[in-house]
Amino acid sequence: MESMLNKLKSTVTKVTADVTSAVMGNPVTREFDVGRHIASGGNGLAWKIFNGTKKSTKQEVAVFVFDKKLIDKYQKFEKDQIIDSLKRGVQQLTRLRHPRLLTVQHPLEESRDCLAFCTEPVFASLANVLGNWENLPSPVSPDIKDYKLYDVETKYGLLQVSEGLSFLHSSVKMVHGNITPENIILNKSGAWKIMGFDFCVSSTNPSEQEPKFPCKEWDPNLPSLCLPNPEYLAPEYILSVTCETASDMYSLGTVMYAVFNKGKPVFEVNKQDIYKSFSRQLDQLSRLGSSSLTNIPEEVREHVKLLLNVTPTVRPDADQMTKIPFFDDVGAVTLQYFDTLFQRDNLQKSQFFKGLPKVLPKLPKRVIVQRILPCLTSEFVNPDMVPFVLPNVLLIAEECTKEEYVKLILPELGPVFKQQEPIQASNMILLIFLQKMDLLLTKTPPDEIKNSVLPMVYRALEAPSIQIQELCLNIIPTFANLIDYPSMKNALIPRIKNACLQTSSLAVRVNSLVCLGKILEYLDKWFVLDDILPFLQQIPSKEPAVLMGILGIYKCTFTHKKLGITKEQLAGKVLPHLIPLSIENNLNLNQFNSFISVIKEMLNRLESEHKTKLEQLHIMQEQQKSLDIGNQMNASEETKVTNVGSQQIDKVFNNIGADLLTGGESENKEDGLQNKQKRASLTLEEKQKLAKEQEQAQKLKSQQPLKPQVHTPIAPVKQTKDLTDTLMDNMSSLTSLAVSTPKISASSSFTSVPSTGLGMMFSTPIDNTKRNLTNGLNANMGFQTSGFNMPVNTNQNFFSSPSTPGVTKMALGTPSTLPNFSAVSVPPAGGKQTQQRPTDMSALNNLFGPQKPKVSMNQLSQQKPNQWLNQFVPPQGSPGMGSSVMGTQVNVMGQSAFGMQANPFFSPQNFAQPPTTMTSSSSASNDLKDLFG
Repeated sequence: MESMLNKLKSTVTKVTADVTSAVMGNPVTREFDVGRHIASGGNGLAWKIFNGTKKSTKQEVAVFVFDKKLIDKYQKFEKDQIIDSLKRGVQQLTRLRHPRLLTVQHPLEESRDCLAFCTEPVFASLANVLGNWENLPSPVSPDIKDYKLYDVETKYGLLQVSEGLSFLHSSVKMVHGNITPENIILNKSGAWKIMGFDFCVSSTNPSEQEPKFPCKEWDPNLPSLCLPNPEYLAPEYILSVTCETASDMYSLGTVMYAVFNKGKPVFEVNKQDIYKSFSRQLDQLSRLGSSSLTNIPEEVREHVKLLLNVTPTVRPDADQMTKIPFFDDVGAVTLQYFDTLFQRDNLQKSQFFKGLPKVLPKLPKRVIVQRILPCLTSEFVNPDMVPFVLPNVLLIAEECTKEEYVKLILPELGPVFKQQEPIQASNMILLIFLQKMDLLLTKTPPDEIKNSVLPMVYRALEAPSIQIQELCLNIIPTFANLIDYPSMKNALIPRIKNACLQTSSLAVRVNSLVCLGKILEYLDKWFVLDDILPFLQQIPSKEPAVLMGILGIYKCTFTHKKLGITKEQLAGKVLPHLIPLSIENNLNLNQFNSFISVIKEMLNRLESEHKTKLEQLHIMQEQQKSLDIGNQMNASEETKVTNVGSQQIDKVFNNIGADLLTGGESENKEDGLQNKQKRASLTLEEKQKLAKEQEQAQKLKSQQPLKPQVHTPIAPVKQTKDLTDTLMDNMSSLTSLAVSTPKISASSSFTSVPSTGLGMMFSTPIDNTKRNLTNGLNANMGFQTSGFNMPVNTNQNFFSSPSTPGVTKMALGTPSTLPNFSAVSVPPAGGKQTQQRPTDMSALNNLFGPQKPKVSMNQLSQQKPNQWLNQFVPPQGSPGMGSSVMGTQVNVMGQSAFGMQANPFFSPQNFAQPPTTMTSSSSASNDLKDLFG
């Protein structure tokens, strides 16, 4: 890699040195910037050719430089002869103007170190192309080293030289005198141009029909640069010291021979004994056979043989050579026509350009790009010719690489994209571009697409011409995948919709719908659902073709894997739109069947999807119910769940202020945080009530604890009456006792009393509990936080029927008017606690014997008195009580006494099934808690 860099560096250094030494100081450099050394040409390839640009216009040129150091070996007078010969040739070339002669852009300038002049841009000399690389930079450029002439280039090049000679001979009356590959220059477009007029001879009688050309005798003592190349010189120059126009034709024959023989001339000349060489050459020419011309194409072989004839009069003249069949080639004729294009009128040009697409595929790409493309793009300045030229330019663009397209073609198309005048030409240009839109979008850079190409498409959609709109709508789907999504969504789709809604042409409206249907796959789902489908309902037309277009878009969206229509839109928008359209009178049977088929597909999918959804929801609900019941059943098998259920109920009551009655005790910190959050949301009145209740709770804490006593059980019949009498007579005295609330052991369990019941529960089997669970959840319970005067719900039976097995019923005889239970409740704030006589605990001891649990006062305090009222309803037909007496039955299924609708704090998880065993509590307060907690 380093060696390559060093080599490149040395090459650049050498080139720079050449330019500096040869050109610096020459007046040419004042107006032109001299670039890289690219070729060599002229007699003996003495001229170095550089590329360059004009400083004022940045126009590209070629700079010919003759470095005087090349002739340092000669004497001064020889140097002067060489310089004079070179100057003469350039000056003569500068005076002559013809397409087949090299065009001089700046005349010869001389400085101390060099001669220089500027011409049209040049590629190389024919000698360089044929392998003569003398006076070229080293290493030789691959552009020259690998250059191969195509047949059409050779044919047309030789034809150009023949035309140039015809101009010199017929119009200028001049003999060139040195037609050689060194003096034939290939310009940048590939055209062959004649230069090297160092030894030209003008006619002494130009006005006469038979011109006379003086000839100088060959002087072997002159420097080689002062003599023509003898290998391409006609024999009469040397042997008879005569010259005429036929002498140039002999030189053309030798050039043709060299072109087809890789640059090798017909004869090699010994410059030391040139007369002997030419004498031998003359003898060989007289016996020249076809075997010596085998490399020359057969159709021109005889003409080359005639050009090499010893007798000048036998040789064809230049005008005759331009008309031989060899040059009557399609490619050569096409290139020749381009060279004379400036002479043609618009009608002739249009006819030629119409037939050009048939010829272009037969020509080599390099010839097309170098020779034809510049001629075509130069016609873009003529607006009337653009519609005829543009198809050929785009045809060439298809064969170019993206880099070639961007460099050579796209800059020329820029003004054409924006051309709008004349209208007819502008419409034709739009049509041509639309037909080649895939090419433009593929090879044009994204920025230029947005700036030039897509605006032209938008202009076509908005064009007044219906034909252009139709074509544009038909072509858009072919290149939709090449358009960036933002441009399609924000610019293209809105214009298609406008064209559909605003046009008066049925064809445009239908094509708009078809176009939308074809490009749906390039859009995202939600854009189609939110923008395209609602647009369909805005279309006013009811023609069958329009309706079928609407149906097609719906069906495409419905069936496409990436798109699809949601069932909500099917039910709410699509079907309500399609069903009325399906019965339009304009539809025929097949069209109606198409509508019905799509509608049925939509209905089937709608039914299937929604049914599946409902089935899944049903399964989830069933699974949730099973999970809830399973959780409740599992709770009955785990003893610790009993305490958890009690704690959950405590939380419920704590949320409504019951925790204040128990001194604000909490089982854990989370409950306390929740209670704080609840209190923070209370109103001022509620906070005042809670403050009063808090004061009452503090007073209760100061009371002495109630000490339980164990008593013998009493008869079942008297149990009911004793319980009632005892409660009625002694309940008021209970408030004067201090309450102790020992915690229930996690190991304790019960059989007949659930931990969540608020009634008295006894000997309730598990199966009855599960059977009554649903009734308990649906019970409607009135609930108040601050009073005890809530009316009793007499419509709800909270008690089991008398025939329910395993349920103990107790009739509590009460007077016709319910007693005032305010004595049991906490006295009002600010009120004084009334001291009662010592309580007789015998009735309670009889009630809570060894077989029955006792109730703790703590649980009694947590249960609000107004909730207790809901547990009592008038008995129906109780014996011995009369119509004014209310009997109270207790349903041992504790959960049935709660209503989910009445209290949102309750949930099935808060109520666990009772355990299977029960132990007797150690105190009356625990027993009361078991009963009422």
